[in-house]
Amino acid sequence: MANAGKYKVFITRSDMPEGGVELLKKQCEVNIWKAPLPIPRTDLIKSVSGVNGIYCSLTEKIDAELLDAAGPGLKVVATISVGYDHIDVAECKKRGVKIGYTPDVLTDATAELTLALLLSTSRRLPEAIHEARTGGWVSWAPTWMTGPGLAGAIVGVVGFGRIGQAVAKRVKAFNTSQILYFNRSERPEAKEIGAVKVSFDELLMKSDFVICCAALTPDTKEMFNKSAFEKMKRTAIFVNTSRGGAVDQEALIEALQNGTIRAAGLDVTTPEPLPLDSPLFKLKNCVILPHIGSAAIEARATMSELTANNILGALNGTKMPAELQ
Repeated sequence: MANAGKYKVFITRSDMPEGGVELLKKQCEVNIWKAPLPIPRTDLIKSVSGVNGIYCSLTEKIDAELLDAAGPGLKVVATISVGYDHIDVAECKKRGVKIGYTPDVLTDATAELTLALLLSTSRRLPEAIHEARTGGWVSWAPTWMTGPGLAGAIVGVVGFGRIGQAVAKRVKAFNTSQILYFNRSERPEAKEIGAVKVSFDELLMKSDFVICCAALTPDTKEMFNKSAFEKMKRTAIFVNTSRGGAVDQEALIEALQNGTIRAAGLDVTTPEPLPLDSPLFKLKNCVILPHIGSAAIEARATMSELTANNILGALNGTKMPAELQ
C-alpha cells in the first residue's frame, strides 16, 4: 500500500488473537497495551494520542473525551465484539470516525453457549457437580436434583436477530412444544424455524424458558425488571447471554430469592466482573458464567481478523467488511 508505515493503530490489550494483530503489523505501526487486562482509563487516554485507528473491546469506553484525546487523525474505531454499546456512535459519526464491529462470526458460538447455560441451569448441573464432589451424593433418589426438561416446553426468545434465531433453531431440536419470539419487527426467518411473534408480555406469561438475546439499546435497558419477572411463571427459567444492562439486577435477585421465578442462568452481569460479594453468587438457583458467549477458539480468531480488516479498510479507503452504519 502507498501509505505503508504511515498509519498508527493502538490495540487496547495484549491478548488479542494473533491473526488480526499480525494483519495490522504488516501494514501499520502498531502499539499494544502491555497487559492482558482492561487498560486503565488514564493510560488509554494517553495511548490513543495521534493514532489513526483503535482496536478495542467491550471493556473500553469510546466517548467524546477519548476521541478528543486521539485527535483529528483518528479514522476508525473497531471493536472485537458484536455489541457496541460501549461506543458513543453519535459522537463518532459527528467526527467522521468509522466504526467496525464483528456481527455474524460469533453467532454459532454464542448460541451454543446459550443452550449450554440453559441446560446447566435447568438441570442444576453446578449443584449436582458440587454434591458429587462433596459427599452429598449418597444414593440415587427419585426427586433429588430434578429440574425441568425442554421437551414439551414453551420457549420464549427476546430479540430475534441472528443469535436469537440460532438459539431458536437449536432449542427446536429438543422437541419443544412452541417457540415464541419478541422483536421490534417481524422476522421472515421465523416461519421456517416455526417461531411465533408475540408481545413481550405474552411471551413472559406463556414461556417456561425465557432467553434474552436482545442488543442493549435505550429501549431494551432493564426491560427485565420487577414487573417483567412478576409476569413470568413461578416455574420459569430466565437465561441472559446478551448484555447485563438488559436486566434490572436487583429485581432479578429479588425474584430468585422470593421464588418469583425458578432459576436464572447468566453469562452477562452488571458490572463485569461481578463482585464476589454479590448476592447472585449466594443463590443456588443462579448459574453465572464470566461472559464467555463467543469464547470458541475459531470464533475469536475470526473476530480478530475481521476487526483488523475493518481497520485496514477504513485506513485504506476501501470497503470495511463490517461497518456499523
